[in-house]
Amino acid sequence: MKFFVDTAEIAEIADLAATGLLDGVTTNPSLIAKSGRDFIEVTKEICGLTDGPVSAEVVALDHEGMMREAEILRKIADNVCIKVPLTIDGLKTCKALTGDGSMVNVTLCFSANQALLAAKAGATFVSPFVGRHDDNGFDGMDLIRDIRLIYDNYAFGTEILVASIRHGVHILESAKIGADVITAPPAVIKGLFKHVLTDKGIEGFLADWAKTGQSIG
Repeated sequence: MKFFVDTAEIAEIADLAATGLLDGVTTNPSLIAKSGRDFIEVTKEICGLTDGPVSAEVVALDHEGMMREAEILRKIADNVCIKVPLTIDGLKTCKALTGDGSMVNVTLCFSANQALLAAKAGATFVSPFVGRHDDNGFDGMDLIRDIRLIYDNYAFGTEILVASIRHGVHILESAKIGADVITAPPAVIKGLFKHVLTDKGIEGFLADWAKTGQSIG
């Protein structure tokens, strides 16, 4: 399973990239606004931190507007993945862009039927939002199971990119179901490293080492 980080904070991306675990980055207008930086500038910098896909989202709502914005975004770097909403115009744009060789991430997916449409439109990735699904009284992981089943039934090449991840259990369940990619905030990914027994083990090893009075190097 690929790990993408969902942020526009350069320091956080660089820190995770240094672990060798980072396969890509997702951004959206809200994350760009939170960074307080110029959209094109920060996207270009992010693209330089990873060889993997960097999702950059259009803000136009009509097909023609999306295509104009996508043309600008595609010129930022070769690893830019154009992010479009799951609407009729978004899927028209997806079809046009993937037909031209561009990567496309179809976002704001909340049903398996929507994911089916995205796959038929040739999406590189589809982003079902599990956390927001949970917030509205549904089981977000059931959505991932349904999409996985449908995609396997028809051998679609679209990758399931699980988004709106709130905690490590979402990541664990996504891996068990067979999702292709997860994207999560830096804090959630870093939380996967943590375990009370790991901390306790390190503490014990260091205490025993201190008793030896030795040093390495």
